[in-house]
Amino acid sequence: MTTITAEWTSFFGAEASAAAALAGLVFVAVSINLERILEFPQLPLRVFEALITLLSVLVVASFALIPWQPAYAYGLEIGCTGLVVWAAKTWALLRSRHPRPVGRRRRVARLLVNQTAPLPYVIGGAMLVAGNAAGLYWVVAGTLLSFMAGMFDAWVLLIEIKR
Repeated sequence: MTTITAEWTSFFGAEASAAAALAGLVFVAVSINLERILEFPQLPLRVFEALITLLSVLVVASFALIPWQPAYAYGLEIGCTGLVVWAAKTWALLRSRHPRPVGRRRRVARLLVNQTAPLPYVIGGAMLVAGNAAGLYWVVAGTLLSFMAGMFDAWVLLIEIKR
């Protein structure tokens, strides 16, 4: 029975702290622009996507900090977290129709940002359950993609909304 090694504790501690801080900043940004966000029917779901993406990092990092946890248990936790986040983001994407037509590049970028962040968690989780410690590197990829996706959504809610 292998556990998550101590070498990863600093990484996951830093990621949990960063995710909590960024999620808090998204809450502040939403409160500042709430009236404007509510003028666009697709943007409340974009807020949901930004928050669930950043909170997924917090959850995944928090699970990694549980002491003496077997790697397969962590794999199950992050794999399930990835699946839940992927399902929630897919639901939000399907429900948020843009009121005016957008270009193909914008649609593709939106789809990629929405769908790619949680999938490395699923892959990493499956690898850890199978006993392959390299699954932790997929968790790193999921963490970085989640931060990028969360910041992309936050950019839309803070900057693009003013245009």
